[in-house]
Amino acid sequence: MSFFRSLRLFQPLASWSRPVPLGSRPLHAGVGAASSKEHLKKLRQKTGYSFTNCKKALETCGGDLAQAEAWLHKQAQKEGWSKATKLQGRRTKEGLIGLLREGNSAVMVEVNCETDFVSRNLKFQQLVQQVALGTMLYCQSLREQLSTYRKGFLETAELAQLRAGPNREDSLKDQLTLFIGRLGENLTLKRAAWVTVPDGFYIGSYVHGAMHSPSLSNMVLGKYGALVICQTSEEKLNLEDLGRRLGQHVVGMAPLSVGSMEDEPGGEEETKMLAQPYLLDPSITLGQYVKPQGVSVVDFLRFECGEDFEAAKTE
Repeated sequence: MSFFRSLRLFQPLASWSRPVPLGSRPLHAGVGAASSKEHLKKLRQKTGYSFTNCKKALETCGGDLAQAEAWLHKQAQKEGWSKATKLQGRRTKEGLIGLLREGNSAVMVEVNCETDFVSRNLKFQQLVQQVALGTMLYCQSLREQLSTYRKGFLETAELAQLRAGPNREDSLKDQLTLFIGRLGENLTLKRAAWVTVPDGFYIGSYVHGAMHSPSLSNMVLGKYGALVICQTSEEKLNLEDLGRRLGQHVVGMAPLSVGSMEDEPGGEEETKMLAQPYLLDPSITLGQYVKPQGVSVVDFLRFECGEDFEAAKTE
């Protein structure tokens, strides 16, 4: 079953709620009370908007469900854009890293907010999940016959244009404005990275302080994340554990390059990954730990929430 079906598990909520004027017309003049209640129930289940907003939408659209749903999204979008304009420019140094795996592909995304309090909000976590899903959809649309691994990066403007999911017309930018309206803080789609590998490669991953996403079992959230691309010439049974340990090392030691097995062992200031003291056993280098495992480390990606993006790119 495709993991994109999990998109149906949640829908963005609007932050607005206006009282229904006294004496307003019935929900749908052409149907009975029971039918009107059924329409209201269906609209709430499908959109997740409040009772008051759904009732207002049905009244405005004469009981037509499709029109009422479109009206709700339009009003929520207006509210989100209004708040986004007012909050634009406010610093967003908090947030979350989201790491999503699917088959031979993995993505990491960073979404920022103003306060740590909002980063722990379920709605914000749903936004991070939505961004990761949109990035994974983009990554999988690029699939071709691979002879080696591929990786790519998306910055704010590119992320904003991605579709929010399969068979959807709205973009991640549309989703962002909806969540700004709901959460009342400035939010930014900071960056994303994707990796896809053919047979003979493995993507190790690690998220520090990991917590599971709202509805995806193959996604975790945290403040630091790493993807480590390994190549192996034979089937290995412990690649998941090995990949996690390598990811821990990348998060903890923050290397700037892979280096080579021939590099002389370095100290605490070493920036070549394979020459660094192994995080979990500093008496040996990471290269000395990896060598007997029968794999080669060929590349890695590291995200730290709130880090200087331009400095990180330069490194």
